[in-house]
This record gives sequence, structure tokens and C-alpha cells, in this order.
Amino acid sequence: MSTIPVEQPTSAPPVEAMPSRGFWVEAWQRFRRRKLGMTALIFVVLLGMVALFAPAIAGTKPIVTRYKGRLYFPAMAYYNRRWENAIFRTEDKFRGRYPKNLKENDPESWAIWPLVYQDPDRRIYEDDWPGVIPPNPTGHNGKPYLYYLWLKGWDALFDTNRVQEEFSEEYLAGPPPFNLFGTTDRGVDVFAQMVHGAQTAMLVGFVSMGIAATIGISMGAAAGYFGGAIDIVLSRLIEVVMCIPSLVLILALLAIVERPSIWHIMAVLGVTGWTGIARLTRGEFLKLKQMEYVAAAKALGAGHGRLMFRHILRNALAPILVPIAFGIASAILTESALSFLGFGDPTAPSWGDLLSKGRDAIREMWWLILFPGMAIFLTVLAYNLIGEGLQEATDPRLRQAGH
Repeated sequence: MSTIPVEQPTSAPPVEAMPSRGFWVEAWQRFRRRKLGMTALIFVVLLGMVALFAPAIAGTKPIVTRYKGRLYFPAMAYYNRRWENAIFRTEDKFRGRYPKNLKENDPESWAIWPLVYQDPDRRIYEDDWPGVIPPNPTGHNGKPYLYYLWLKGWDALFDTNRVQEEFSEEYLAGPPPFNLFGTTDRGVDVFAQMVHGAQTAMLVGFVSMGIAATIGISMGAAAGYFGGAIDIVLSRLIEVVMCIPSLVLILALLAIVERPSIWHIMAVLGVTGWTGIARLTRGEFLKLKQMEYVAAAKALGAGHGRLMFRHILRNALAPILVPIAFGIASAILTESALSFLGFGDPTAPSWGDLLSKGRDAIREMWWLILFPGMAIFLTVLAYNLIGEGLQEATDPRLRQAGH
């Protein structure tokens, strides 16, 4: 009797567990599916790049120049006026007019210039760059070059001679092709002010909300974690600050300062804009401190600081980012309103200041309203869309529903 061999069952290969995705990875993937939010994020990133590289985009100071055998970076003065080299400011007294003075004082000098030779603080004169850059028009004559292209057709963009002749004939002392967005009544280029005004807008938004987030998260975390008398005192403080109108408080504080700068405005906006973040942080801490992982961390001997900022805050940060994004938009809008009312920093280019200059001549100088108004609207809208996208991407109810 023959035996039939029986195949021994082979063990199935072990199934490798797929690594679980983190919360922030899933939130980013959900955020990416929202087209409006991603479009707004791309817009803000591009605006940030414009603000960061503003001196290389529009300016009259060289990005880098070799002068009398040494390399200098005069464009750094657009970030801080004190960073302009003393040899140009006090010794050789360039007075901001580099092309002519560089060649006269050092014929072997060379320079790399910004993309657009226009200054956000002053007008371009005939002797700035003789034979190369014409002077900026003043009064109501500084119409945008883009407006001319819209009237004459975009093919005129490639015919510089015809542009200069026909544009000057149509508007008499109209702007040359170098004023993309036109000029103010004093002849200052609007495009340069818009580019450098992006620095002010982004700086105000991030610095003021950085201050507000630091105060709000600290106050809310202490109130929610410790509870008791600390919670009562801090909650009453939050309510008192909320009862004070922010704009009135800002105007009152700025009236005390003799020469308000953009840093004073950022500090005031930060000190008055933390209450919403504090209340939300307090609520999250009250909820999360009852979780099991917090009790386990306590049992392992974690201190209060480690519990608050290492364990609880990391899990409470997602909903806190939403009011921060909305707060950046509110800070930019508030700074523009203050500049429009004349309470801003007169030395810092601002979109609100351009709106204020076009208020008295809105019919004759409509470009002073159109371009800064669009910039403020699009920037505030972008931050609001980012905040809305963050709110939807970090909502646990949408996560459970599989959206």
C-alpha cells in the first residue's frame, strides 16, 4: 500500500504593519485638497518672497557694488537705514543718487542694480541717471504705464520709442515706461511703494501675532492647567482686555509716543490682540489635562512645564493656529487703517498710506486707490482662506468622517 505524500501547510508571510501617519501629515493632506486654501497659501508665500527681496526688486541703491576697491551692499539700507555704509552717506555724500556718483568718484566701479530703478521714498530726478532713466512726473500726470498698455495694446510693450512718444503726447507730461503703477502727486513711484509696503504688511502681521500668540498661549495655558484662583484672576483679566475697544486703545497708546514707528504699532497690536488666543488655549487645556496620557506623564514624574508645553500644548496647537491666521489678516487690516488715518509710521511705506494719498484726488489719481486696495483685499482674503482651510483640515469630526 503506497502512501501519498501530504504537503505540509506553509505559514503565511507575516503582514507588516503600515506605519500610521501623524496628525500633521494627515492635516496637510486634507489641506492640500482645498484649492482655495492652497491658492491662498501660494499667494502668501509669493508675497513673502516679494517682501523679503524687495530691495532687489525695486530700489535706487545697488544690491552689490565695487567702489574704491571694496565691495558694498547699499541696498541693505532698505531693511534698516543705519545699515547704509558711511562712505556713501557721510564721507562721499551720495544723497541716494548712486549711478552718477559712482562713475564720477570711481570710473572703475561697477554695480548690480534692482530690477526696477525706482525708490519708495523719493522721486527720480533728471540727474539720477542721465540719459537712461527719465524723471518721474508729478501731480496728476503720473498715470500707470499698465493703463497705457491697456489702451494701446500689449504689443506696444516691445516698442519703447513709440511708447515714450505716444504716451507723452497723450498725457503731456505723462509717465515713462518705468512707472508700472504710476506715481503719487510728489512723483514717487507707486510700484516701488507697493513692493516695499509688502515688507510692512508681512512684518506687522507676523511680529504682532507672534507677540499676541506668546502672551495668549502663556495666559491661556496657565489658566487652563492650574485652574483655581489662577484661572479666576487670568480669566477676569482676559475679559477686561476684551471689553476695551482695540482701535481706541491703539490710538490712545500711539498718542502718548512722540514719534510712533512701525515697531510701536506692532507692539500695540500684539499686546491688544491676544485675548481670543488665550480663551481658546484655556479651553483646550481644560479638556486635555484630563486625558490619560497626561496622568501617565504625571506618574512618570513630569513637571508642570514639561506637561504644559511638551505634552498638552502639542495636542492643543492645531485649533490655536486658526485664530493666529485670522489675526494676521486683522493686524494687516488694522495697520492699513491706522496709516490711512495718519497714525502710521511716516518713514515706512504702507499700502494704507497710499490709500490716504489718493483719497483727496480719487477721480484724477484712481491708481492710488486701485492697486493698494487690491493688495490689502487679496492679502486679507488669503489669510482668511488659510485660516478657514486650517480649521477644516484640523477638525477631528471631519477626520472621523473621512473627508
